Amino acid sequence: MEILYLLIPLSTALVLLILGVFAWALYRGQFEDLDREGERILQDDPVGVDADQTTPSQRTEQSTTV
Repeated sequence: MEILYLLIPLSTALVLLILGVFAWALYRGQFEDLDREGERILQDDPVGVDADQTTPSQRTEQSTTV
């Protein structure tokens, strides 16, 4: 029975912590546009820039002339 003196405050603190994190996520806009984020993972990744800043066609021309 004495364990309830520990478990009730701990569970109350845990619930308050979870509510605080949820409120923080709402405030930061984590749930604003769920459809766009769901579609974003289905799209191709944008092409990154190489270290030498050349396009793929320029690299093939350079490699054939060397």
